[in-house]
Amino acid sequence: MTITVRRAGPLDTREMAEILAALIEDGAATAVSGPVSRADIAEWMAFDPGRSAWHVAENAAGHILGFQFIEPNPALPDACCDIASYVRPGQGGVGIGSALFDATRRAARALGYTAIVAVIRADNAAGLAYYQSRGFEDWQTWHDAPIAPRIVKRHDL
Repeated sequence: MTITVRRAGPLDTREMAEILAALIEDGAATAVSGPVSRADIAEWMAFDPGRSAWHVAENAAGHILGFQFIEPNPALPDACCDIASYVRPGQGGVGIGSALFDATRRAARALGYTAIVAVIRADNAAGLAYYQSRGFEDWQTWHDAPIAPRIVKRHDL
């Protein structure tokens, strides 16, 4: 499968919202619990654009297979950014996450970050394995998080 990664834009928000909606419906892969619309994704993308980076991975036909973004988080040191990763259900294990993270890591460095932080539900085995395989290390735990406890992992750039 050919995977192309590029910066996400406003025209991508519909497919991105569809991917996230499918993951929310599944209930085990994200801490997002309510409905997410195209407008919600567009609003998220507009948050601090000078310190954020959004990427999509698409197949040869131009369909989005997954997306990933980094953004600042006031709960983290200024040199750290948050990361979120979403892959269309049924598409895991084919290199989408690897391709996305390569682009995201480059963007994080270009934005001046020195570390990327991932907050993963403790019951999300696939998410924990994904970030571990990218070199993220356990950093903190968040036992009383909404929905489920979280493992906080950090990747120093």
